[in-house]
Amino acid sequence: MTQATSQSTTALRKPVARQEKTRLSVGFILAKRFTLCAFANFVDVLRLAADEGDRSRPILCNWTVLSDTMDPIPSSSGISVHPKERLGDPRRFNYIVVVGGLIEDGTDLSAGYQNFLQEAAAAGVPLVGVCTGAFLLHRAGLLDGYRSCVSWFSHSDFKEQFDGLDPVTDQIFVVDRDRLTCAGGVSSAHLAAYLVDKHVGTAHANKSLHIMIIDDAHQAEKPQPGIPLDLKTQNPIVQRALHIMQQNIDAPISIQEIAQRMGKSKRQIERYFRLSLETSPQVAFLNIRLDLARHLILTSQKSVAQIAVDCGFCDSSHLSRMFRRRYGCTPQVLRGLPAPQEQVA
Repeated sequence: MTQATSQSTTALRKPVARQEKTRLSVGFILAKRFTLCAFANFVDVLRLAADEGDRSRPILCNWTVLSDTMDPIPSSSGISVHPKERLGDPRRFNYIVVVGGLIEDGTDLSAGYQNFLQEAAAAGVPLVGVCTGAFLLHRAGLLDGYRSCVSWFSHSDFKEQFDGLDPVTDQIFVVDRDRLTCAGGVSSAHLAAYLVDKHVGTAHANKSLHIMIIDDAHQAEKPQPGIPLDLKTQNPIVQRALHIMQQNIDAPISIQEIAQRMGKSKRQIERYFRLSLETSPQVAFLNIRLDLARHLILTSQKSVAQIAVDCGFCDSSHLSRMFRRRYGCTPQVLRGLPAPQEQVA
């Protein structure tokens, strides 16, 4: 038993010799029903940066899918990935990346995975949460005291699961000391490019993204696309303010608070909105809430009263008044239902 353990440890530490040429080594933990797109984007940036041309040799970068059982790991699309190595010593990697899966599964990582991640954290190996990987790291107690990024689409789910925590959903990724988290999708490619830039070089990071037909690397502060908006602007300050509004639809916050979150004054935010959108931030926020209300009226079975609450209005009468001003009819009429007299008075 002791001899086997010794041999295993020796085998795990052999890759240190190849680290002389390898500049970036990443171990992946894939959750059950993980998001294939987020994983593939991250890996392909490493693959394309690791070698000259598109030859896929793991020279400058290497990547390994890890497992505590070595069973195939199913993605949310049904396509499975076969792990390459058992967990072993986390110190052989520069980063451990956890790729999350479907939120509705609510599956925690196994005890083996959690112990491995605890060992990595104790050894100073940075941990990365991709897509809903931030959920898994939080549930394992490995993001306490850290800022974390999740997709705007998962914002409400995160707040339901982690009471009192407010994730970052107006950036594509967040780097907070030795914890890195991203929203998933294409943002995982940009986070991988950030690591390649740091450890291998800017030219290699750009090469990967360009071969993948992705624009130049985005900084962490790049706003997430978010809910489709009629309000279009190229101004990054206005974009970020709009996304903060989207995240607070059910409990609208003041423009002053939005400005404080962004390190700006209220007057600056108002000026940016006038120049970019020819409207005030107050009107823009109201229109975002009304647009969502209209979407829910047309696509959901929720009552008008519930939609009013979900969109930050006092009650259905308040929603109906604002709705009629913008769209020329009440929510009930839009649904083909007779409107109560007091709501159209």
